[in-house]
Amino acid sequence: MSAADRFADALYGLGWSTVKKLPEPVAVRLGRTIADAAWKRRGKGVRRLEANYARVVPGASPERLAELSRAGMRSYLRYWMESFRLPAWSAERVRTGFEPKGLHHLTEGLDSGRGVVLALPHLANWDLAGAWVTTKLETPFTTVAERLKPESLYDRFVAYREGLGMEVLPHSGGAAFGTLARRLRDGGLVCLVADRDLSASGTEVDFFGERARMPAGPALLAQQTGALLLPVTLWYDDSPVMKGRVHPPIEVPASGTRAEKTSVMTQALADAFATGIAAHPEDWHMLQRLWLADLDPAKGPS
Repeated sequence: MSAADRFADALYGLGWSTVKKLPEPVAVRLGRTIADAAWKRRGKGVRRLEANYARVVPGASPERLAELSRAGMRSYLRYWMESFRLPAWSAERVRTGFEPKGLHHLTEGLDSGRGVVLALPHLANWDLAGAWVTTKLETPFTTVAERLKPESLYDRFVAYREGLGMEVLPHSGGAAFGTLARRLRDGGLVCLVADRDLSASGTEVDFFGERARMPAGPALLAQQTGALLLPVTLWYDDSPVMKGRVHPPIEVPASGTRAEKTSVMTQALADAFATGIAAHPEDWHMLQRLWLADLDPAKGPS
């Protein structure tokens, strides 16, 4: 393990062991302080965040983009402070920490027994939404995690999410899709963060007027298993309670090849994601390249 990997692992370990013991107001202030310090340094993550926001808010002035990126970093650190503390939250704190609209789309889908795929972008705190599902709805689900480096850091994330009641499968290795399909055929729930393709073989979509790639998995799972495909968007407001919306189901087209159906369904997902991101851009934690035009490493920060 390299020195950088050991440092990253130690840093996250410190967060999970220390931040969860802090009083909530102290953790909130700490997160904001760290966010503001990172924003002032204007590292590549902050610069990439601003470049992504420029797509979401076309015509925004440099001052507006700087304002957005500062709010975005504060939102991102709120996510981390909450995530470090989630294992120590009481069941009641989890149940009252999230208020979704359109929940009937999910509960009716689960009651139908056909299985449900929830697909989310990197908005607000998807881990809190997942903990709410396992606690408030008492519904376990399966998800997929990117295999991080070092391996010990990946293991920390898996243990953390499993501690919240999730079944976590590694993104790499090829076996995840089959396991997800089996869970859905059994009438289960699958939750996938699906606004950034990690395979370089995703489906091209139009996203805020430019081409991007998004994972084909949610659409393919719905086609193959008959499960309901539901987009979800999340956001923060000025309260300690995260808000969210379960959007209406995306139907499988009646005709077309599998690739054509996947393209139509993934575009519909992208459109639903775009509505939530446009309404709350500061809560979209996309500090990486996303659009095809940005994927050349010579074109600025990652």
